[in-house]
Amino acid sequence: MKKPEKLKKGDSVAIVSLSSGIAGDELFSHRYELGKKRLEDEFGLKVVTMPNALIGSSKIYNHPELRAEDLMEAFKRKDIKAIFCNLGGDDTIRILPYIDFETLKNNPKIFVGYSDTTINHFMLYKAEIVSYYGPSIMAEFAENVKMHDYTKNSVLKTLFENSKGYKILSSEEWTSESLTWTNPKNNNIQRKMIKEDKHIEILQGSKDVEGILIGGCIDTFHMFIGSNIWPKTNWKNKILFLESSEDKPDPSFISQILRNPLMTEVLSQIKGLIIGKPVDETYYEEYKNSYLEVIQQELKLKELFVGYNYNFGHTAPMCVLPIGIKVRISAEDGSIEFLESATKEEKNGK
Repeated sequence: MKKPEKLKKGDSVAIVSLSSGIAGDELFSHRYELGKKRLEDEFGLKVVTMPNALIGSSKIYNHPELRAEDLMEAFKRKDIKAIFCNLGGDDTIRILPYIDFETLKNNPKIFVGYSDTTINHFMLYKAEIVSYYGPSIMAEFAENVKMHDYTKNSVLKTLFENSKGYKILSSEEWTSESLTWTNPKNNNIQRKMIKEDKHIEILQGSKDVEGILIGGCIDTFHMFIGSNIWPKTNWKNKILFLESSEDKPDPSFISQILRNPLMTEVLSQIKGLIIGKPVDETYYEEYKNSYLEVIQQELKLKELFVGYNYNFGHTAPMCVLPIGIKVRISAEDGSIEFLESATKEEKNGK
């Protein structure tokens, strides 16, 4: 896997809309502007808004080729060092016919997003490029009042530094409070935080596990399992991460995805599985039971390491998970340790 170069202040970065186009809708434009300003003011980056990122929901929906055009152009441009997604959505898969995998492969650079952006991460995995399952412009970068320290620190450690040895721990607090984005005044109201009383739960497995991170939002898997971006390689050295969206899918949906023959093959090979905190902790126990029912009772995988309640994906705050690097998961506290830097190391090791 090729690693992109790490970011530094003054770098130019692109913003794209690859699924939802609400960043260009008047009702939501204030969220885009806030997230953009945070990239500029707090991270010292120069923002390039790609031509079609703000053309609005209707046009974005009707023209997946324009979304792909922005993505391809951002990868081609030598001045752009990273690409950040405005938001997720539900139809990123429609840009797949317009993707030039050689362009991706020949121009490795940081790509960040989550949720429906899972599809894009698997495109990049096919192109053998490390990518970063992390915050979006309109949600996490535009967090009300200020970014969560946990999220901001993870971005800085993962994307701006040599991150070998970096450990991701459980956040001490979380929130799923929903304050409507259509009211700009809500940007000045901090969401109520809840003290974390569960932390990371080790559901099974008594030994540390090491492997290559890969995964995403389980809500999207039915759209691309078995497609040309579904990895055909051996999964034996992988650690799979999965999380669920704000749609709060029924626990039976989780079971159905896990029972897909290609997914059972994956589960039977991987070194470990880590699962994100459910939104608002809805179905907290039910999701846990769905995973364990398939893994323990149906597949008899009683030695597979399974960790639960991690802060990635549709949870606030959230960490950044680099797809394609080797990590170690602690069987003691569930922490994730990077065994290599998430970005390209310079010759002097920095």
